[in-house]
Amino acid sequence: MAATHGKTAAHGGEEIPPGKAMSMEQHMLDKGAQMLQSLKPIKKMNQHVCTFALYNHDMTRQIETHHYVTRLNQDFLQCAVYDSDDSSGRLIGVEYIVSDRIFETLPQDEQKLWHSHAHEIKSGLWVNPRVPEMVVKPELESLAKTYGKFWCTWQTDRGDKLPVGPPALMMSPQAEDLGIVKLETVKKRDEKYNMSTEAIKSSRVEIPVPERINPQADYWKKSGKGFAIDVEATEMKKIAAFP
Repeated sequence: MAATHGKTAAHGGEEIPPGKAMSMEQHMLDKGAQMLQSLKPIKKMNQHVCTFALYNHDMTRQIETHHYVTRLNQDFLQCAVYDSDDSSGRLIGVEYIVSDRIFETLPQDEQKLWHSHAHEIKSGLWVNPRVPEMVVKPELESLAKTYGKFWCTWQTDRGDKLPVGPPALMMSPQAEDLGIVKLETVKKRDEKYNMSTEAIKSSRVEIPVPERINPQADYWKKSGKGFAIDVEATEMKKIAAFP
C-alpha cells in the first residue's frame, strides 16, 4: 500500500479509511486545540519501537508494527500500535507490557494470552529506529525479561478499510516453527531503515537470556492452538455485579 497526500491508498487507489479530505477549517480547529490542550498522555510516549507480530489464530500472517511506548513505572508499559511510522499511519491496536515479576502474579488462564519478548530482543527484531544500540542496551536488557499482551483492532494487512470485527490476539516472533519471521519481511524493514537485523543480533549477544520463561506464555508452542474471539449476542443485565 502506498501513501498519497497524507492518506493511505489500497490496491486500485481507494482510500483507507474511506472519507473526505480534511477541510481547512478542520485543520485550524485541530491546531487551535493542540495549542490550548495539554495532551499529557500523548506527550508521555517517549519511544518508537519497530518490530513484528503474528496473528495467534493464523500465524502465517505476519505484520510489521510500530509501537509508541509510554512507561508508567518500572514494571508496566503501554503501547499504541500503528501499521507504519508515517504521518498517515493507522492505529491498529494496543499492547501492554509487564515485568516478569508482575507476570508471575497473573492467573494461569490469563498468562496464556501473553507472549515473551526474550527472542524478539535477542534476535534483533525489536529495534528503536535511528537510536544507537549502546543507548538502548540497558532498556533492552530489561525488556528481554518482560511479557506482552497485544490486541489488534484493525487488520489493515488484509485490506480492511475500517476496523471491523472483534479484536485479534497477537503473538511475538519466536525461534521455532510458525514463530519465525519471514526473511523477506525482515529484509524489507532493513532496507527502509538502512540497517542490518543480523548485525543488531550480533551486537546483542551479551544481553542475558532470562533464566526462566514462564511456559504459560507463548501458549501455542506447547498446545499447538491459538485463541480467537467470537462475538455472541447475550441478554443485557440491568444490574451487574461490580467488580
